[in-house]
This record gives sequence, C-alpha cells and structure tokens, in this order.
Amino acid sequence: MKRFITIFVLIMAVLPCRAGALAVEATASEPVRDSVAHPSQPDGWAPPAHDAAGGTPLGGSTSPAPRAELFRPSKLIVPGVLFTAGVVGVNWDWYATNINIPLKDYAGELRSEWGYTKAENWIQYAPLAAYMGLGACGVGDHSFLEHFFTTGTAWTVEAVLVNGLKYTLCEMRPNLSARNSFPSGHTATAFLGAELVRLEYGAWAGAGAYAVATLTAAMRVYNNWHWFNDLLGGAAIGIVSANIGYWLLPLERRLLGKWFGWNIAPAPTALGLSVSCSF
Repeated sequence: MKRFITIFVLIMAVLPCRAGALAVEATASEPVRDSVAHPSQPDGWAPPAHDAAGGTPLGGSTSPAPRAELFRPSKLIVPGVLFTAGVVGVNWDWYATNINIPLKDYAGELRSEWGYTKAENWIQYAPLAAYMGLGACGVGDHSFLEHFFTTGTAWTVEAVLVNGLKYTLCEMRPNLSARNSFPSGHTATAFLGAELVRLEYGAWAGAGAYAVATLTAAMRVYNNWHWFNDLLGGAAIGIVSANIGYWLLPLERRLLGKWFGWNIAPAPTALGLSVSCSF
C-alpha cells in the first residue's frame, strides 16, 4: 500500500510535465525618452524604470495582478462558515452526541471489516504535488519560483494556525492518544493544496484536487484520529492559508525582486528530467 501511494503522489507531480515544453522569454525594449507628452496618461506619468540589463521593470511586471492575488472579503465567507461550524463542536456535548460520536461509531464498524490504513499520510500531499508539478512545467499564470514562494508562505501560515489552535483548545482525540485533536493538520494540508490548484488552474482542476482533499479528511475520521468538527476546522485553515499565500505574493515579489527574476524550468534528457536555472 505504501508503495502504491508513493507512486500515486509522484504521478500527480510528474504527469503534468510536457516533454519538450517551450520556454518563452519575455523581453522589453528600452522606452523612448522624448519630450512628447502622453495625452492618455495622467499628469506626472513616466515610463517604468528598468533594470540595468534593460529588461524587466524594477519591482516586477507592470501587467495587472492575476485574480488569485487580489484580496476580496468574499473569499473569507466559505472558510469562515467552515471554521465556525468546526470550532463550536469543541467540547460541546450536543455536537458530540448527535454528530461526532455517531460518525465515530460508524467509522468503527467500517474498520472492523476493512481494517486500518495509513494512506492519508501520503495522499494529503497529492494536491500540493500536482500544484508544484504543473508549475514546474510552466503551466499557469505564475512562474515555478512564484509557486514555491506561495506554497512556502501558505504552509507557514497553516502551521502557525493549526499548532496554535491544537495546543490552545486541547481537544481530546477520539482514540484518547493526545489532547491536540482540533483542527486536523492532515486535512489542512490537503485543502491548502486543493485551494492552490483551484486558484491557479481553475474550477475543473480544483474539483479533482478537492476530491483528493475530501478523501484525506474522511480517512482521518475512518482511522479514529479525528472528530468530524476537526475536519471542518482543518479545511477552513487550509483554504485561508492558500489565499494568504497569494495575497502576500506581491509583497514578496517587491522585497525579493532579484530572486523572482530567476528562470527555473525542467528540460527532458535521455535519462529523465533536468532542472535549469538562469538569472
């Protein structure tokens, strides 16, 4: 089973790569400096400053930011509802009696027939592997390096929120192993990856990634590691963390502009794939 799951995650990462993908390099010519006014521009307008090589404007691209980078309060509605529905279930007797315990008992009946599995320990990373794999192949609105920074930021936010809540609320796990049940870290990681896929590649790709994330969450209840409300809290944190990763990307692009000028892309070879970096 472990070998199968490992192969599954690798396929999710490598499958998007297209052999012989074309590398497109955008070059910008030095703007013409003259005394002619630009009637279509506001007063005080000036062409953007370019770097020493005469290429990319300093501070990044002047094109409109992709939609994923734009903050909208409406993006907080779904994770807000999920988190509220999850956190109210912490140590609430009615929630436990009517939702958590019945689901725990049903999962126990399934385990008595099918046994335990550790597949979710691997499957949780499949959406992230797909996101990074597609980015490495040059698919999407962002470069592979931007994928890397977005994932790093989102994962950091997720780790802070998940562990902060785990050791603040101290909810007992259903298997009585520890008081750090809420929220589910596996679920948060899976939904983080799914939301990154949706934001970058659209609803259809996101639907597949969310199916994998939902399977991961269900397996945490099946294996008696989490209550149902833990899954809701983890899903909410994963979704919010992915969006924060994109919202902070413009700031990171300004602070680390030289790094974002690097071009990192895979190239097919006789032995497999190689990674090249130019800057």
